[in-house]
Amino acid sequence: MRRMGDALAGIHATWEFEHDAVVIRFERGIRTPRLLNALRERRVPHEALASVTLAPGKRGTVVLHAQPRPGADPLMEAAAGQLKDGSDPYRLVLPAERETLAEYYRDELRTAIAPYQDLGPADGFLVAAPEGPQSFKAYDGKASFDGKGEIGFRWFWTGASSEKWKAGDQTFRVRELSGVEWRSPEVLDGYLRLVRREGHDTRPVQPDHDPASVVFGLGYGPVHESLPFAASVLAAIRGATERVPAVAVRPRDPAGVAERIRHLGELHQAGLVTDEEFSAKKAELLAEL
Repeated sequence: MRRMGDALAGIHATWEFEHDAVVIRFERGIRTPRLLNALRERRVPHEALASVTLAPGKRGTVVLHAQPRPGADPLMEAAAGQLKDGSDPYRLVLPAERETLAEYYRDELRTAIAPYQDLGPADGFLVAAPEGPQSFKAYDGKASFDGKGEIGFRWFWTGASSEKWKAGDQTFRVRELSGVEWRSPEVLDGYLRLVRREGHDTRPVQPDHDPASVVFGLGYGPVHESLPFAASVLAAIRGATERVPAVAVRPRDPAGVAERIRHLGELHQAGLVTDEEFSAKKAELLAEL
């Protein structure tokens, strides 16, 4: 690549070319897609990229498009191909009259990433997870992440299913998880699900019945909030996986169990849980001690 500081400004973003990376800075404004607004800036090392192309775009534009290597970017891993073109952070849209300049940078970038193109999937994330929101409102609850070790789901009376109310508000330790499933809120049945490690995962099929999931819809869980959240959790899980054995053992938490039993009792008194369900769930909680 050329000297550090060379930049190519497009619509909604500018790519700055460093000797070992591309720094993508997104414009702030009402016309910029909300996900790009939330991302602000990303540094993408050359070794994180698999390819770069230049193709005609819509209405007199050309599109410079970089493709990250599988496993290199937690945001794209969480998105799993569900992002619309306008929200793809690796697309730089330029006026057609800048095509010659775009061709030059395409060729320069191809040369820079050539040593990494045959390496296959990355062994670990090479692009930092977005700092993004550490909490967001889903349709049936609020999801929060402390940025390190715990994710919490707090249910809403207006949206949560009876199964989630019976289970109570949830806290998940990153080291107990193996992954995240994110289904875009821009399609039917969007959700975010935390996937537990082998031996811990007893989830039902439907996310609205699963205490390890929050459900999107009616404006809740928008892409620019829920996807950066999912990527941050995924990056934390990957980091924890590198430090602990494959199967994590849930530590005893007497105070947490007592709080869940108290909450269960409130649901029982409110008539939301039957006597049989209360007894069975209480016995299950006591067994964790």
